[in-house]
Amino acid sequence: MNVLLTCAGRRNYLVKSFREALSGRGMVFAADASAEAPALQQADKSFILPKLNDTAYIDTLLTMCRRHSILLLVSLNDLELPILARHRARFLEVGTVPVISSPQVVDTCFDKWRTFNFLKACNLEAPNTYLLLADARHALARGDVSFPVVVKPRWGTASIGIAYPHDDEELELDFRLAQKRLPRTLLREINASDPERCILIQKRLCGQEYGLDVVNDLEGHYVCTLVREKVAMRAGETDRAKTVKSAWLERVGAVIGRKLGHIGVLDCDAIVEKDRCYVLDMNPRFGGGYPFSHIAGANLPAVLLAWVNREHLDPGWLRVEPNIMASKYDELVVADIESQLTRPATDQFDSAKPDPVVLNI
Repeated sequence: MNVLLTCAGRRNYLVKSFREALSGRGMVFAADASAEAPALQQADKSFILPKLNDTAYIDTLLTMCRRHSILLLVSLNDLELPILARHRARFLEVGTVPVISSPQVVDTCFDKWRTFNFLKACNLEAPNTYLLLADARHALARGDVSFPVVVKPRWGTASIGIAYPHDDEELELDFRLAQKRLPRTLLREINASDPERCILIQKRLCGQEYGLDVVNDLEGHYVCTLVREKVAMRAGETDRAKTVKSAWLERVGAVIGRKLGHIGVLDCDAIVEKDRCYVLDMNPRFGGGYPFSHIAGANLPAVLLAWVNREHLDPGWLRVEPNIMASKYDELVVADIESQLTRPATDQFDSAKPDPVVLNI
């Protein structure tokens, strides 16, 4: 029952959570393009993968899954999801179940313009969003939105390229700067698909922020929603939060889960302003806020393993104790990779396949 976390980065807590859920029945493997990624240092076995845009990426990952009998593959990076979604069937052929939604679902979540239109079609609230600078200016003139507004990439992640202009001059400057600077970021390739409409302008909301873990099963059927109130943010990720019980916000999650039909956990950001809940973002993967649900009693790694093995599910794994306040803190791991990078021997079956680099820790 081996599990592979790809683009593992700093998600050490998920390495620990999956290891505890496995209870000795398998190993937790971690992979990343950087040998210094902290999660690699604490996994049972770690791998260095090619860059996401490398043509050998998928074949390398498939070789790893087949050779090490990976049962469950969990991606932790927005930029990787579209690639894995297109090749989901190939992983199933080698006996690996990828916790990856369909290309259509991934695109709906990653493309924030499509996210906006999906939410409106579901009769859910979303901040007014504009693709063109002229449209945003017309909305400002009509009073549909007011300064400050939000300028951000249409295909974005990790708060890259976000600005908050307070007047028309700043709006013009921020919009043009975003267009100019985006090609120099890691988002350049995806946003190049529509360079004339790759920057969004949104109404800026002021209210209480919430994070939702919307859980669907491996067939895309809605199961539950776990809610947390965000208390503090750092670098675009939840740094302090409190679990809450809210039938209202759980209903919002239920609408999204049933209409979207994603696989596994969907990380959602929402803001409650004047008794209205606005959904901001949807990410079909474990998000940085999941540890706050986990520490309050939920256990989604155990849920995924039970589903993939058709085992008994403890209902308590899908609930959180409300009013549990938690805070993240930094921890150091030694990233000593000197003389530790090796390549596994290539067997005859894999002679035509590229090999992932193994980091022997």
